[in-house]
Amino acid sequence: MEKILIIDDNNDICLLLERFLSKQGYKTESVQRGEDGLTLLRKEAYELVICDFKLPDIDGLEMLRRIKVMHPNTAVIIITGYSDVRVAVQTVKHGAYDYVTKPLYPDEILYTIKGALERRSQSLSQPTGSTAVSSSTGVPKGSVSKASAKVMVTPDGKRFIFGKSRVADQLQKHIDLIAPTDMSVIITGETGTGKEFVANAVHLKSKRADKPFVAIDCGALSKDLAGSELFGHVKGSFTGAMADKAGSFEFANGGTLFLDEIGNLSYDNQIKLLRVLQERKIRRIGSNQDIPVDVRIIVATNEDLRDAVRQGRFREDIYHRINEFEMHLSPLRERKADIMIFAEHFLELANRQLEKDIQGFEEEAREKLKEYYWHGNLRELQNVVKRAVLLTQGDYIEADVLPHEILSPQYLTAVDATTDVQVNYHPNRSGVPVISQSAANLKSVSESAERAAILKVLEKTGYNKTKAAEVLNIDRKTLYNKLKAYDIHL
Repeated sequence: MEKILIIDDNNDICLLLERFLSKQGYKTESVQRGEDGLTLLRKEAYELVICDFKLPDIDGLEMLRRIKVMHPNTAVIIITGYSDVRVAVQTVKHGAYDYVTKPLYPDEILYTIKGALERRSQSLSQPTGSTAVSSSTGVPKGSVSKASAKVMVTPDGKRFIFGKSRVADQLQKHIDLIAPTDMSVIITGETGTGKEFVANAVHLKSKRADKPFVAIDCGALSKDLAGSELFGHVKGSFTGAMADKAGSFEFANGGTLFLDEIGNLSYDNQIKLLRVLQERKIRRIGSNQDIPVDVRIIVATNEDLRDAVRQGRFREDIYHRINEFEMHLSPLRERKADIMIFAEHFLELANRQLEKDIQGFEEEAREKLKEYYWHGNLRELQNVVKRAVLLTQGDYIEADVLPHEILSPQYLTAVDATTDVQVNYHPNRSGVPVISQSAANLKSVSESAERAAILKVLEKTGYNKTKAAEVLNIDRKTLYNKLKAYDIHL
């Protein structure tokens, strides 16, 4: 019997989920504080944890980090009362399987749970150190997209959608060009544009395709954990090192190591990484023995590493080592020809997950999807389509089951209390919000509109905090203080 731990400060939700999941054949326990949940996790392992994002003592991202440190194979689903794609994207990037929004629908959460447990089983059955190809942008074997998409077929039959836009065509050409080489690659682009998918595609078309592909999110690793995760450690090298552990470089030996959000690596770990890139050898923490490794490095970032080098946050020698070839992934809003291709693919996935047979999209729904800004890119589109499939009762998805923010996009109008100057956020003809310099400068925005201004600039800059601080005419430290003060989680 699979064990599920429920962590939510709402006792009614805990009781509801416990009763419902017990009837489905799961063994359940529930607590209302994050620390109580961590105490139970220290005593025993659970196959799945369902955790509220807003707990009274620990937030959802910190809970994710702690759970993954104690039990890397435990699946995690986040519950949030905020229909905010930024929260959803961040929780998934930090290791959550998926998220569900309140109010909870029994069918939705049950299928999400089944999907999480199924993926966990598949992961455990794979060779150590390998990772599954993401299904978020792949086509299920045997399915056919209703739109004319370009696809890549791997030796084991997996298929990946590229779309049909000019940008998609260029991306496919770049993958075909770089994959057969052993050159290091930097993949840039906003959150949710599919950077890990592209890295996986490069690996699968390379001479290393039969070797492991290991993906590491550097943004989810603390300074101390990153060294152990990347390079391994020996027993007794630090508190909690109860046994020898191989690092990701060893797991990926012969294959490809994908380092997502590499700009978040600490300076000490950047030095260790440089040594590996130069000498092709790693040394476990606490060991004096060098271990040779043959690994291709692909990295991803949503910030400007050149700017990080100029600011002294990222070593220039590492940047030049990894920047042998760069690929930039355009946001979904700039690939309008691909939106319905991906939407129809996500429709097929949702039909399978929810055991439904929705045939397609009504014309008004299609137009609304193509007009929307898509702040969260492919991940947001997938979540919207899945929700629409769940709510649709007929054969086709209609516009009225789409979220309100897609049906009626709201653009802020604020009046500065001291200057009486009106500040407008509005879309241009392509649907992209235009932010004037007066709106971007915090000194000209009233205090009541400051939080909204920060959020809009973050969206405009792809949540790149360095760029956002420059546009807002403040330093990074001030921006971080503002984010904390306004409870903005990125």
